[in-house]
Amino acid sequence: MGFYDDHVVPAVVSFACSMPAISRERARIVPEARGTVLELGFGSGLNARFYDCAGIDKLFALEPSAGMRRRARRRVADLPFDVEWLDLKAEEIPLDAASVDTVLVTYALCTIPDPARALSGARRVLKPGGRLVFLEHGAAPDPGVRRAQDRLNAVWRRLAGGCNLNREPAKLIAQAGFAIERLDAHYAKGAPRFAGYMSAGVARA
Repeated sequence: MGFYDDHVVPAVVSFACSMPAISRERARIVPEARGTVLELGFGSGLNARFYDCAGIDKLFALEPSAGMRRRARRRVADLPFDVEWLDLKAEEIPLDAASVDTVLVTYALCTIPDPARALSGARRVLKPGGRLVFLEHGAAPDPGVRRAQDRLNAVWRRLAGGCNLNREPAKLIAQAGFAIERLDAHYAKGAPRFAGYMSAGVARA
């Protein structure tokens, strides 16, 4: 991993993903995580302050980027529950089957090279009745915005650590065998429309 990927990308992505519009979205969905939690794509730990600490037993923080993990450590230092780092890709979840209550994924399905494999792993590790809690940006329903996303995607992906603007997160989740129980799809107020169409919700295997 070169200097750009290890130092520049974590700084740029952490800044973009901590904008007020994005933080408001996190604040609405992250507290739904309960029990033993696996967070896919922990990034720089921007979800840490939104966890309902009283409802969490343990957190597995899966993040392959050393640069992101460095940034995240100070954000998890004061959490009152155990945090175990998993420095692997989301496609390589090392946990036992039926071992977690919640898989949380926020703004990560856009960057994971093989999201179908990652979601299959998420299904495997969820306990019976466990939930996938998700918050993702992706392809917009408006033709003009979608055309802009398609035009920008190749350049955006190179600059933003592999982030894709035009994936369809709800479709990916359903194709992985999850039943979506709740889906709130909307433009995030204050975010640029080409990167601001959100899909937030809960699904079960």
